[in-house]
Amino acid sequence: MTKTNVKSTTSPIYPNSVDCPKLEVRLDNLIDELVDSSLSAELLAQSLAGGMDDIATMVRAIPGHEGRLIERGIALVAKCNPDLVVLTQNLRLPVTAAALQLVGMNEPQHYRALTLDADHGGRKTYTPDLLIVNSRTKVAHVVDAKRSLISYESARIDELKNRMLAAALVVPDLLYKEHRRLVAEEVRIVILNAENRKTDIDAGIWPMSHLDHLVEVAGAGEAIGSLQQNFRSRIKANWELARQTFVRPSSHRAGPSLPTIAAVEKAEPDDDDVQNDGEDADAEAHAEPRLIKLGFAQVPLRV
Repeated sequence: MTKTNVKSTTSPIYPNSVDCPKLEVRLDNLIDELVDSSLSAELLAQSLAGGMDDIATMVRAIPGHEGRLIERGIALVAKCNPDLVVLTQNLRLPVTAAALQLVGMNEPQHYRALTLDADHGGRKTYTPDLLIVNSRTKVAHVVDAKRSLISYESARIDELKNRMLAAALVVPDLLYKEHRRLVAEEVRIVILNAENRKTDIDAGIWPMSHLDHLVEVAGAGEAIGSLQQNFRSRIKANWELARQTFVRPSSHRAGPSLPTIAAVEKAEPDDDDVQNDGEDADAEAHAEPRLIKLGFAQVPLRV
């Protein structure tokens, strides 16, 4: 089993760090779970035996597996901070036409004091990868984690951010009603780019190296980088084992080298989860707004 190094090489700036008990074991187990179930040497050998179509299918699936690894790794690292409540299940947030119009036609300061009733949404939804609530500061972060944004055009990124902002308007009500009376007085959105490129800190697009600030855990970003590297190393080692297993009798030559994985983003859950079957206009009209702060994630002024 490949050991995941989560030791921070810099002095901690937060009281919590990735040196918390059992984190390394949990991250290693996460790699084992994903690799053994979908990318084992045996399965890779079977794809070699199946021909080019099976090999291509296997290679195309790798970015998706890595994306899920990143999401689950962030959740594990965030749990090193006892102030955080990390939600990853049943996070389908309603996105109403009124909320989208509000976000699209106004500056944040004009709608950041509003929150909408989570029960009065239409059928159009957005599902974040994580919803992280700080019980001490009462700040909730709606998080969308990306393996890479290289394939995203600016218009697609803007559309995603608007949908996240619109969905964030129902987060305080949703947390209070469906998650044991959790209180959020401010909701911020953030897109985490594991590739650490194509970022815009002020506009809510953060490199994974800033994960430390988001979860207030020293070494968090470095831990996710190490997790990715170890995952890729495991796949490479399994591919080499598969090549050694699959030898053509006529030539006695090993199979092909592992193709370079193009930086193609997986099919995003937020795109798949959007439905346009209608809006409950009457419910939106009668929703009673409450005071709340809404905006993009913010890097601490003093770290």
